Amino acid sequence: MEEEQEDNPNYQFMSLVYSLSQTAMMQLGKITNPLTGKMERNIVQAKATIDMMEMLKEKTKGNLTRTEEKMILTNLSNLYLNYSDEVNKEPAQPDKPGSEKQEEKK
Repeated sequence: MEEEQEDNPNYQFMSLVYSLSQTAMMQLGKITNPLTGKMERNIVQAKATIDMMEMLKEKTKGNLTRTEEKMILTNLSNLYLNYSDEVNKEPAQPDKPGSEKQEEKK
């Protein structure tokens, strides 16, 4: 009976994790903003959202079912990988054809 309860996830919690994850992916420019229909990228906001999810994981430690814990860990891993990918990209500068960074490399 305890095992049955342990794997009975709270769908409100899972919905919150999913919502935060999708928000961070949108802020990373990985998915389209449904309100504007555009790809928007804001690394600072994405980091704040990821940090909030990390805080949620820490504050709920020991109170999650296996399914809930797996979901938050999987989503955080995915977000950390995508965040790292975006941070390591060269910043796009559409209004400057010859950016200073490119000139420094020469």
